[in-house]
Amino acid sequence: MLKHIRNVAILLIILGVAAGYYFTRGDTAQLPLEATEGVEPALTNVRKESFPTINIAKAEPWGEGEGPVAAEGLVVERFAEGLDHPRSMFRLPNGDILVAETNSPPRTNSGIEGWIMRNLMSKAGAGGESANRISLLRDSDKDGTVDEKFTFLENLNSPFGMELIDDTFYLANTDAIYAYPYTEGDTMITAEGRKVANLNAKAPNNHWTRDLLASKDGTYLYVSVGSNSNIGENGMDIEKQRAAILQIELATNKKTIYADGMRNPVGMAYLPGTDKFYAVVNERDMLGSDMVPDYLTEVRWGAHYGWPWHFWGGHVDPRVEPKNLDHRQYERRPDYALGAHVAPLGLAFTHGQALGKPFASGAVVARHGSWNRQPLAGYDVVYVNFNMRGEPEGKPVTILSGFVDKEGNARGRPTMVGFDQTGALLVSDDVGGIVWRVSRPGTVKPAAAAAK
Repeated sequence: MLKHIRNVAILLIILGVAAGYYFTRGDTAQLPLEATEGVEPALTNVRKESFPTINIAKAEPWGEGEGPVAAEGLVVERFAEGLDHPRSMFRLPNGDILVAETNSPPRTNSGIEGWIMRNLMSKAGAGGESANRISLLRDSDKDGTVDEKFTFLENLNSPFGMELIDDTFYLANTDAIYAYPYTEGDTMITAEGRKVANLNAKAPNNHWTRDLLASKDGTYLYVSVGSNSNIGENGMDIEKQRAAILQIELATNKKTIYADGMRNPVGMAYLPGTDKFYAVVNERDMLGSDMVPDYLTEVRWGAHYGWPWHFWGGHVDPRVEPKNLDHRQYERRPDYALGAHVAPLGLAFTHGQALGKPFASGAVVARHGSWNRQPLAGYDVVYVNFNMRGEPEGKPVTILSGFVDKEGNARGRPTMVGFDQTGALLVSDDVGGIVWRVSRPGTVKPAAAAAK
């Protein structure tokens, strides 16, 4: 009996040491992050992982007077602080900024997956309950600091995406989209919302965010809905109308799939001066620290981007059965790689804003930061230039950095991006509870853009 207990104890120690070694090491990148960025990223041979590399920056929020570092020629200041896990933002016509103070719904994952998820989220500063609130931030004197804060909507269900079409405000909870009457200048909505469409929030409801984008003519809403798994390992029945951009016809509330095969699309935005809209997408995990690059891409009607079978224009994921090889001829390759495991969330275009050169005509992307790459990647805000043909080019240029300190702690995590009424960039920081404002001193927003 004693011998058996001793053997079990030795086995547990060995397993613990092995697990500790794996957790601290896992798969190490063999390429610099830059190699997995751009129009032609390096795609290494996949390195299948039976257990994910776990390497996440511990949340240690900013102290008073601390903050990230802006690119040369730009300054960063606190626009609003004391927020509860701020994420998506929306600017109203009068310049007020709505911010979703939100987090994931309660985690229902069981077993080792659930344990890993809960521990990771806690370490990353996302383990608390969702405030389930939309707050209104008002900078009445346009000095770059919020003067007043109001509770705009509350008692929601992990809210995220927001849009305004005429006098109707639309909000995407994780499980449904609602419409509310709105009058310019309102600081609170008290009317009961009208349900527009249900969204698939079937447990465990991984990738819970739902961003919104209105069509140019206001007749449709586009909704980004991430997958409920990594590679469909729990069956595709729970993936219905997920890993996709949905289109909702507002006159009928009819819901269809606009584009799919996108593991976790989040932020969406129109390329100014065109009818093309783009999204940032989080790709699959557990194929090594160099694979697969997250991406920025134009979203085309009827396009399929490969998930779960393939990635980056037809490369086969060896773990997924059936291989569905014939489907590759119908899949669209993404336009631009943002780096492996950087977790892009926020997207906005700089055209007509006030950041100035060299940030005048491209996309701003908030890279929330890796949890399963060695070394860390993301935890920054970058700029992707678009050429005269309206196509992304070159490598990402850093606009905001310094979110991870020398000890590897995350002082904050950039989440979503937008622009205020003066043309300054706003960046929500869910770990810091702050909205940062990035501006170029001495510049004035172009009059044409200011009038929009």
